[in-house]
Amino acid sequence: MLTPFSKLGAGSAINYREQDFVAAVKQVTEGHGANVILDMMGPGYAKRNLEALAMDGRLVHLSGGSGGEFCVPLAAIMAKRAVVTGSLLRASALSLKTEIVRQVMGRVWPHLGTAVTPIVDSIFPLEQAVDAHARMESGVHIGKILLQAE
Repeated sequence: MLTPFSKLGAGSAINYREQDFVAAVKQVTEGHGANVILDMMGPGYAKRNLEALAMDGRLVHLSGGSGGEFCVPLAAIMAKRAVVTGSLLRASALSLKTEIVRQVMGRVWPHLGTAVTPIVDSIFPLEQAVDAHARMESGVHIGKILLQAE
């Protein structure tokens, strides 16, 4: 199935606002489920993420989202033999953050603009930062919203 994201290497894309993402993941993976889910939304998606996860899959939390608690029956995690983990860079030691920057500079930075091309949704003058933030909060953007300093 070709999508607007095919040119970026995606075999498919799911708009969770318009589609039931659990059903869509099951359809795209022919019932297998996702091997890895990177969660940026937080605990509100805990149960649905586990439903979309494949057996022996990994659910990685990269943001606490709106806060709250991760509440799912332990049996649901055990039934999938799921690995549920998370990472909070802010609380990490400076030495770890320095190493991450070093690796990004060595492994990713040389590919920016060629193999790795960020998607830019919009560019706002710095004076319109409030408008840029409103666009981000609306959730209608696809890609990065940039502020341009003159």
